[in-house]
Amino acid sequence: MPAIRIGLIGKTNTGKTTFYNAATLQSAEVSSYPFTTKSPNVGIAQVLTLCVHKEFNVKDNPKNSHCVDGWRYIPIEIIDLPGLIKGASMGKGLGNQFLSIATQSDVLLHVVDASGSVDAEGKIAEPGAGDPVADIGDIEEELVMWYLRLIEANRDKISKEIRLGTEFGKAFADILAGIGVRANHAVVAAEKSGLQKKAFDKWSDQDTRNFAWTLREESKPTLIVANKMDLPYAAENFKRLREEYSDLIVVPVSGEAELSLRRAQQKGIIKYIPGEERFEILEKASLTAKQQEALGYIRKAILGEYMRTGVQFAINTAVFKLLRMNAVYPVSDPEKLSDKDGNVLPDVYLLPSGSSIVDLARGVHTQLAKGILYAIDTRSGLRLPTDYQLKDRDVLSIVSATKKKGS
Repeated sequence: MPAIRIGLIGKTNTGKTTFYNAATLQSAEVSSYPFTTKSPNVGIAQVLTLCVHKEFNVKDNPKNSHCVDGWRYIPIEIIDLPGLIKGASMGKGLGNQFLSIATQSDVLLHVVDASGSVDAEGKIAEPGAGDPVADIGDIEEELVMWYLRLIEANRDKISKEIRLGTEFGKAFADILAGIGVRANHAVVAAEKSGLQKKAFDKWSDQDTRNFAWTLREESKPTLIVANKMDLPYAAENFKRLREEYSDLIVVPVSGEAELSLRRAQQKGIIKYIPGEERFEILEKASLTAKQQEALGYIRKAILGEYMRTGVQFAINTAVFKLLRMNAVYPVSDPEKLSDKDGNVLPDVYLLPSGSSIVDLARGVHTQLAKGILYAIDTRSGLRLPTDYQLKDRDVLSIVSATKKKGS
């Protein structure tokens, strides 16, 4: 099953790469000069959900994920993209490369410097000198212009498909599938733009622009990461961001704090679960005065003020709230909750709301899906039809003709 792909977007110097390093524990280059990231960094982060093994009172043996202190860590893909500047959709800076890959992500985390310490050109400035609200507007405009240019470049093809009888949504999906546009995205965008009853060939330039704005919103759900909350002016700018973008989720974040905690946890200095409100110092005697001061500051100024560093919360929110994913556990033996090798609760799959047992079977193995008969709910023992819509934390045993024949 393909991994969920999260794209980190934003102006240069907003802290995207620090966020990326904190999420993946990699060491991508970070510096204060513009466009440090010249090509995308691609890594594996984790989305966290409470594991079901405690509910069933069993010890699990995860294979495609891992379990720590009752939390199931599920791998997802995260991409740190080159910083964007105004004019990117016209090829300025690294715009074309950025936009092409950004639009292939399932969900976007728009990282903004909440302290306002980045000027209009993406250069480091004094906190309060920049305007994070305007920064978001600039980049959203560039994303929409990229969608608009793709639609305009393929207008004749889309128009021809519609004239030949292809449904409206499918005509767009056929052309724009490469950037993740599905038929339902186009249909909903047309409805929200008031264009569902207007022939595509009759759309004005403004109609197409309005449609591009809405299509971008529908096909690329976005969360705003208000980064650098540990710096001056961040708190007041965070309030402005929430007021200006009240239709979006804005998460207060300190990528630096999370990276420091993850590195300390990696070295065995502290015990820390990403996203939690606290950490425990394990080796206080080995800490230097500077390290103690840094951990004390994080505990008071970040965790004490915002309850968490925000990095893991932003990732979890993007996956479970914006993409509406459910964590589902397929097993072979419904009584032992194991696979054919005896591994208990070995795998967990992330599937969007509305997915069926057939979708789960297809994710596990194409052959399993071909001969699917029904599934057994391990909690109730009931047989579930193949069109049953999956719920979060379902633990199911899929029964298929192929499986029976193999056993």
